[in-house]
Amino acid sequence: MLNYRSAFAVILFLLLTSCGAFFNQPYKQERARIGETSPVTKKLKEFPLPQEPVVAGVYNFKDQTGQYKAVENGSTFSTAVSQGGTTMLSKALEDSKWFTVIERENLGNLLNERNIIRSTRDEYRKNQNPNEPNLPPLLYAGILLEGGVISYDTNIITGGAGARYLGVGTSTQYRQDRITVYLRAVSTSSGRVLKTVYISKTILSQAVSANLFKYVKFQRLLETEIGFTKNEPVQLAMKEAIEKAVEALIIEGIKDELWLPRLSEEATAKLIEDYDSEKDEAITTELYDRFLTERRGDYAVSAALGGTLMNGDLANPQLAFNSKLGFKRKLNPYLALDVSFNKFNLENKELFNDGFMSFDLNLEYKILPFDNLTPYLFGGIGTNALDYFNTIEPKLQAGLGIEYLVKDNLGVYVFGEHNLVFSDKLDGVVSGSMDDMFYRFGLGVNIYLSTPNTKFNQRKELERLKKAELKALKKENRRQMQEKNKSARQNIKDN
Repeated sequence: MLNYRSAFAVILFLLLTSCGAFFNQPYKQERARIGETSPVTKKLKEFPLPQEPVVAGVYNFKDQTGQYKAVENGSTFSTAVSQGGTTMLSKALEDSKWFTVIERENLGNLLNERNIIRSTRDEYRKNQNPNEPNLPPLLYAGILLEGGVISYDTNIITGGAGARYLGVGTSTQYRQDRITVYLRAVSTSSGRVLKTVYISKTILSQAVSANLFKYVKFQRLLETEIGFTKNEPVQLAMKEAIEKAVEALIIEGIKDELWLPRLSEEATAKLIEDYDSEKDEAITTELYDRFLTERRGDYAVSAALGGTLMNGDLANPQLAFNSKLGFKRKLNPYLALDVSFNKFNLENKELFNDGFMSFDLNLEYKILPFDNLTPYLFGGIGTNALDYFNTIEPKLQAGLGIEYLVKDNLGVYVFGEHNLVFSDKLDGVVSGSMDDMFYRFGLGVNIYLSTPNTKFNQRKELERLKKAELKALKKENRRQMQEKNKSARQNIKDN
């Protein structure tokens, strides 16, 4: 009975942890629906109107990769990306209201139909109505929009995690692909390429599974498995990338005054400023979504608590207490000087226990200075002294650590450090040919007293000031409203 209850509990746990997949299972056929939109679609539809729409022609916005869809045993004859790029681009241009899109993809069909209309009108003009009007001329394009999907990279990131214990296991896997599009505007009067933009979009696939494989009784095997997979549609990713390319092309044209919006100069400048900020952020972001900007200030104070471990001539070293206070000065994004004061004990069980202080000067090297999480190495010189400065000895220290920025001005770090003292008398015993040494490790915080003067931080500070100003304005309006209501109540009471 106990085994059945355990198995039932495990199955119930698996069901509950994956209930989101069960509640969205396609148990029945779904009716046709209007196509999905992306955040960029909404942004395009709400974009400021132009002073005058530009007549644009799109002959072919095609897949230039020639890549076929990958499968486990090779590839198929299905293409990796949609072949309807021209249609997607035409829809994005229409949504933006900045372009009057004219038919050019199937121009032959259009010309044939116009010939049929022209012939029919000629016959009608001869036989019935000599005043039948001629067919109006076709619109011609002011610009041509060219480009296409220039790359589709699969498996740029793959990974996962899993665990299994006593027949119960779970696992997760993910994969990321990447699609890239180029879009350029070409003047039909001169043939000059006016602007070219480049947009990329990642495509995420995820899989989660859980399983149970357990003997609940002699010759009674219980086996169950649950899981689901989510694949971001390539068509939606391609659509969003094309829409983003149209948005970027419009703003790039506004910057160069190729076309102008129906906005004031201040609003136009704000639109361009927001786009430039997004562009600067994109430029400083590497392929795997690593935003490369300076995050740590020039000055910081640090504090840490941890332990020490003696390595000398006596046996049975014991873990003892260590505390640290320090000050850091950044030399460049990679290097910093660290001055610190340490108060600690060194102990060997029932043989030695004494208190020490040390003053250390270290050069610190951050391996990933532009990331929130960075390993770092450090090394330098210092002095080791007993609590009452009875002895002062020089030493060398070196170590490594990992720091994580919790906030812009607050970092949490762990460290380990090896200290070599130029003496064999640290534990009061002289034995052998090697000098005494000890180890320190701990957990600490860095409080940065400033922020780097980057465009990213300037924009964040400006946003913070705007939010503070808006909050103060709302508070003042609320106070005035309360005073007004109070005065009105007083007037009613007096009357």
